[in-house]
Amino acid sequence: QKCSALMKRMTLSSLCFPLLLIRMIEDRGRSGDIMAERRQLFAEMRAQELDSIRLSTYRTASKLRFVQKKCNLHLVDIWNVIEAFRENGLNTMDLNTEFTVARLEAILSTIFYQLNKRMPTTHQINVEQSISLLLNFLLAAYDPEGLGKMSVFVVKMTLATICGGKILDKLRYIFSQISDPGGIMVYSQFDQFLREVLKLPMTVFEGPSFGYTEQATRTCFAQQKKVSLNTFLDTMMSDPPPQCLVWLPLMHRLANVENVFHPVECSYCHSESIMGFRYRCQQCHNYQLCQDCFWRGHASGSHSNQHQMKEYTSWKSPAKKLSNALSKSLSCASSREPLHPMFPDMPEKPLNLAHIVPPRPMNSTNDFMLSHSMPTSGNPYSTKNLLESSYHQEEEHSLIAHYAARLASDLDQQQQRVPNDISFSLDANKQQRQLIAELESKNREILQEIQRLKVQHEQASQPPTCTSQQNPTLLAELRLLRQRKDELEQRMSALQESRRELMVQLEQLMLLLKVREKTQGPGSPRSSPSHTVSRPIPMPTQSESAGTTPTHTPQDSLMGVGGDVQEAFAQGNTHTHTPLQLGVQ
Repeated sequence: QKCSALMKRMTLSSLCFPLLLIRMIEDRGRSGDIMAERRQLFAEMRAQELDSIRLSTYRTASKLRFVQKKCNLHLVDIWNVIEAFRENGLNTMDLNTEFTVARLEAILSTIFYQLNKRMPTTHQINVEQSISLLLNFLLAAYDPEGLGKMSVFVVKMTLATICGGKILDKLRYIFSQISDPGGIMVYSQFDQFLREVLKLPMTVFEGPSFGYTEQATRTCFAQQKKVSLNTFLDTMMSDPPPQCLVWLPLMHRLANVENVFHPVECSYCHSESIMGFRYRCQQCHNYQLCQDCFWRGHASGSHSNQHQMKEYTSWKSPAKKLSNALSKSLSCASSREPLHPMFPDMPEKPLNLAHIVPPRPMNSTNDFMLSHSMPTSGNPYSTKNLLESSYHQEEEHSLIAHYAARLASDLDQQQQRVPNDISFSLDANKQQRQLIAELESKNREILQEIQRLKVQHEQASQPPTCTSQQNPTLLAELRLLRQRKDELEQRMSALQESRRELMVQLEQLMLLLKVREKTQGPGSPRSSPSHTVSRPIPMPTQSESAGTTPTHTPQDSLMGVGGDVQEAFAQGNTHTHTPLQLGVQ
């Protein structure tokens, strides 16, 4: 018997030793693959030449942005991460609980497989590669010893920091994990958050600039001050943010301006267009640099790297700048926008649905019928269990009915209060709409005036165009019209001169007639028609009498002649339409 037991032990040991050896080889091969993929990730990051960026803040933000895009985390926002946490049960676990790498890999699988479901078929990602790269990066940051353990707090804070989405939503979620139920930040939790998050810059070899120090928490917040959500957001989103986390908002700004186009030439590399950030010198006139030239410290001419530069994330035309300046100067409200919306100090309590939703609802009526049809002779407690289950079901139904009645009563009370609230809200909304309409009309008037001034400025700034170069036919027509005008003016002056001579002759004849009437008297043979001879008035030559004398003679054409002639022309139309004949002896 002893020999057989010894033989069994030797057999088992001989069988287990190869299995252990195979497992050790597999683990070593897996760790080798992990190290190879990790080295590949850092080699690709080094190939981007990000270390040549002279400012540590831009260098750190660019490296973490590279890791984020390489792992396809820029396509995942904080809400997708929270959903993956809920699916894997992290929302019910304590923050200090540790789990294995396999559990972490399952969480990452949930994140990226759900991402591929949301993405169109033409933009599918390589899920396995994304999981492997991100897992290796997290292990390099938070498990350098290879223990295979990681806490829930580390996973939540890390993924919430380096995922995509808005920084406001990410900071709100981070604050919910480091605050107490009363909505006040716990300093020890914030210190732990800084300790874990600042390992990200250390992983991309930026530890000397953004490593963790014990004074980091004290520099962000005063220890005696109660920090609420609004205070936390004010501090983290201020300009500038805390020095230890200055790379976090810059990483989001870098993601927002990657595809921004500036139609401006770089003063160093002379690139005709600038993508991303644009920097303008505050001392040199119209000296602008692209982000690559500024990040790497390039300068030309009288410009120096010591000059103050202003960063631009968008391009605005001069007309838009003028309109914005006018609107800011004419607006009554403050032009500075708040950094974030104001949130209530007390966090909202989740709904307690324990009494409404039954813990184990009945699947169908067949289950209930099966419980009735089961034999009870072999089990004396089956009838009692059935009664207890029916009692619990009736109790749940009564609770549901009770809550439904409460909801109905609350609804009736709200409907009774609705008319007054509606009238008050309608008046307030009407006043707000009127104010908005007035502001919009003023804004339209200002924009129209700006457009008119802009058009006038453009017209005034345009050089005069030469008509002969644009339209020779129009110039020839203008020359002919000018000649025709000169001819008409000469003819008009000739007619006026002949008319003036005619008026002088008429005046002499009128004087002669008056003299003869005075000397001969009224009974002279001149007045007799039988002794008169018709002699027409001498008319001008054909060239001078081409025009017809108008019936109503202008006053300026009778200047210089006697009053009798003027009186004769001021009489009726019968003297003008019939030939004027004077009888002489």
